[in-house]
Amino acid sequence: QVQLVESGGGLVQAGGSLRLSCTASGRTVSSYAMGWFRQAPGKERAIVAAITWSGSTTYYADSVKGRFTISRNNAKNTVYLQMNSLKPEDTAVYYCAADFQSRSYSTDPTKYDYWGQGTQVTVSS
Repeated sequence: QVQLVESGGGLVQAGGSLRLSCTASGRTVSSYAMGWFRQAPGKERAIVAAITWSGSTTYYADSVKGRFTISRNNAKNTVYLQMNSLKPEDTAVYYCAADFQSRSYSTDPTKYDYWGQGTQVTVSS
């Protein structure tokens, strides 16, 4: 049974920072692409960032470029999302996801096989 568990969400003021972690159990994710998505109330789930199995290539949504950094520690079976200069519009539930079909990332959420339960990020103005 594969489980992805996110942590690190919370309430922060605009301009602040948070670091999300996603740790996998039940299966190694070190050979596969991982992604972070978010879903705000009334909106569809959207890609935030993604990373290839080795960490050598990353993708960022335009709205977070220059502020967020995705990284991974394969020895710990963990993926991170460092979020700096947070804005109220970053408020959402953040989900990590694993794509066990590919080493290269996809921006399409339907390509991901397993999802975490989500962690709430709230940015106050």
